[in-house]
Amino acid sequence: MSERPLLSRAYHWRLHRILFLYVLGVLGFLGAMFWAEARGLSRHWIGPIFLFCTVMVYAGIGVYSRTSDAEEYFVAGRRIPPFYNGMAAAADWMSAASFISLSGALYLQGFSGAGSQPGGLAYVLGWTGGFCLVGMLIAPYLRAMNLYTVPDFFQARFGGRWPRIIAALAAITCSFTYVVAQIYGVGLSAARLTGVQFEIGIMLGLGGVLLCSFLGGMRAITWTQVAQYVVILLAFMLPVSWLAYKQLGNPLAPVVYTQQLSKIAAMEQQLLASEAEQSVLEAYRTRAQVLQAKLRDVPNVLAAERQALAEHIRELRTSSGNIGAIMAASRELASMPRDEATARERWTRELREAYERAKPLGGIPLQSQPFAGDPHGTPEEQQAYDVSRRNFLALMFCLMVGAAGLPHLLTRYYTVPSVSAARSSVAWSLFFIGLLYLSAPALAVMVKYEVMSNLVGTHFDALPNWMAQWTRVDGSLLAVEDINGDGILQFGEIRMGADLIILATPELGGMPYVVSGLVAAGGLAAALSTADGLLLTISNALVRDLYYQERQRVETFKRRILPEQRVILSKFALLLVALSAAFVAARRSADILPMVSASFSLAASAFVPAMVMGIFWRGTTRRGAVAGMLIGLSVAVYYMVAHVPGLQGVLPQALRTDRLWWDIQPISAGVFGVPAGFVATLLISWWDGRRALRLKKSGLDGC
Repeated sequence: MSERPLLSRAYHWRLHRILFLYVLGVLGFLGAMFWAEARGLSRHWIGPIFLFCTVMVYAGIGVYSRTSDAEEYFVAGRRIPPFYNGMAAAADWMSAASFISLSGALYLQGFSGAGSQPGGLAYVLGWTGGFCLVGMLIAPYLRAMNLYTVPDFFQARFGGRWPRIIAALAAITCSFTYVVAQIYGVGLSAARLTGVQFEIGIMLGLGGVLLCSFLGGMRAITWTQVAQYVVILLAFMLPVSWLAYKQLGNPLAPVVYTQQLSKIAAMEQQLLASEAEQSVLEAYRTRAQVLQAKLRDVPNVLAAERQALAEHIRELRTSSGNIGAIMAASRELASMPRDEATARERWTRELREAYERAKPLGGIPLQSQPFAGDPHGTPEEQQAYDVSRRNFLALMFCLMVGAAGLPHLLTRYYTVPSVSAARSSVAWSLFFIGLLYLSAPALAVMVKYEVMSNLVGTHFDALPNWMAQWTRVDGSLLAVEDINGDGILQFGEIRMGADLIILATPELGGMPYVVSGLVAAGGLAAALSTADGLLLTISNALVRDLYYQERQRVETFKRRILPEQRVILSKFALLLVALSAAFVAARRSADILPMVSASFSLAASAFVPAMVMGIFWRGTTRRGAVAGMLIGLSVAVYYMVAHVPGLQGVLPQALRTDRLWWDIQPISAGVFGVPAGFVATLLISWWDGRRALRLKKSGLDGC
């Protein structure tokens, strides 16, 4: 199909005009909200207004773009201009991990991390480099084949059933891991906007996802993501520019934030030498010793604690009759571990946390140190340096290679009209992503400066209200504890989750509450934009790549599924997947960043070896591709499962292990899965080639 008739100048101008009016509308809405807050609009109304207006805009785009045409539903008619596809890909890419968690990783792990923490810059470099691989190695070649899904590539290139089936199952595995993290981000942002419970926030946000992707498929998702990118950009740039202007008098945060690094380094040294901070560390060490003593005799300690608490409640009832104290003690008794196994698991977890908090600065590395340890120091310091650097490089490798294998991202480049447009689209994606990624380190540095200079040293009675509000949303996001009993908040007494930093930035910086609503709306837009693409990818894999293709093989022509029926089935599959992901996300099994990183490792191990060799080496065979996908994915999954304490029970005894391979963390399992996949693909394909050559020679000899 020719590109010119579809993407005429009039078509471009119409899109530019719509985008211009939309941006004006968003800015006008923000101006109206600032004016209303200044006039006394309650904070309790601002969040719900943001949630309602943004979700209604996305839903309106979804309704306007509704379609039952298969070409429109699966690939948006292949007529999205590169500029807009780049914008949509950027919104798809930003996700809850980039918008909500990236700044938090830079805050908590420093630039280069330490030991088990790979470091925030590994995410920035890995994700950015991944787009270069997508542009150079994958996207143009896939677009040239006029496909609908990534498993289509494996069927078209290698033939047969199994490459497609395995690719579809792998796409479902890595996309489901990814979408659970996004739904978690949706719940977090919606709960922050409205003040409702986290689980209700998930369902509110999920309604927005379904209204968009359920009705219009890829066409609706594309234009919704363009609208969401505008919200994401404003929501990220406004608070970081505000902080930069407040602290340094210049709103260009990526240019000026390095001035704060030297100040933070000086503050970190003061905290390391502070007697109050040392008392906090000593208190955590004491807590660790108590927990160790408990773990030496769990059954008796548990029974003794339970009995002591029961007697305390009886005394309160007979002596004072203080209802509040009785209820508090009863809640404490009810929250005690139910059995020995639960007690052991909880106290072990608390012991690890106490040891981590007993490290200087609460276990947070120095912001700008190159790596942990010292390459010229003692053997222990040299080992710490090697482990830290190894994990940094391993995570960067997995994120970079995983980006080249993520099905929902690669599918975005099926929507442009030509191969050259796919290349241009990748360039635009990098530009739009770079606008935000350049500001993420600046945001982390300036937030740390705010915490160190404004929060640390505050009396507990004078702490701001927003801290209590975040504690109610999720206790794992923010917790403060006066563990040394001096009544003053020390740096080591603050525990922040990575998913909190950007969402709490407006309140931390003393900005109007409208900015808090805008940032939460940005987080919601980032999570929704990625969740839309992932849900569509999973439903397409289920319906098109598994059900439809298999049925087409065995059914007669008259009983084959019509394209319209395929679209309807995909919509209902999408609904079921969304509800399943919401159920898993509501269990809060992990933070956003580890889940997203794991999905990158899975995608890299399953897809990249067979896909790259299939594109660039004609000798790659079907069996080689199948072996590469299976072995790469199996190695990555095994390495992750083997090091998750709660999942070790599903493994046979022979496969259980507590030792890390070369001290690489499980989220970087792709560093083992990708080479294993390449080696398997190469060896089996080479063996197939030799075997075919022998058969050919024997056939010739026979003639």
